[in-house]
Amino acid sequence: MFDRVVAFLKKLPAGSEGGTSGPAADDPRVAAAALMYHIMDADGVRQDVEWERMKQILSESYGVTGEALDRLVAAGGEADEDAVDLYSFTSVLKRHLDAEERVEFIGLMWEIVFADGEMHELEENILWRIAELIGVDRRDRILERQKAQRNAPDAIGRATEED
Repeated sequence: MFDRVVAFLKKLPAGSEGGTSGPAADDPRVAAAALMYHIMDADGVRQDVEWERMKQILSESYGVTGEALDRLVAAGGEADEDAVDLYSFTSVLKRHLDAEERVEFIGLMWEIVFADGEMHELEENILWRIAELIGVDRRDRILERQKAQRNAPDAIGRATEED
């Protein structure tokens, strides 16, 4: 399931890191990490499996370990905490991804939602908003949710939208 996440993130260009200060705010890696944080925290409970997997994905995708990985993870977390809306992240991704890649990103976000085996209505709502902001239509969003849910056989949670 997460092989798609790794393959997708490898396609994102790395922003300039500007020395030791860490990744720049408009770095698509930071935007992706911040949205991952946001979706993990949407239901009020961040599962250890989600947290560890996110770090593993970022490490494998960008070949970063140790302090470089810590800076990227911290930048994503800080960006999410400091953000007043999702636009600052989605606008970065929208500039860097074509239409097909944006649909794929929504699919990857659904996979993160179902990683803990449960979909919460707040997670669904946030994904709806992210999809709208990056230009993914309702049909594609629902198809990606269905695909992720099928790949997570123990997943629970009923979508509020009709399939």
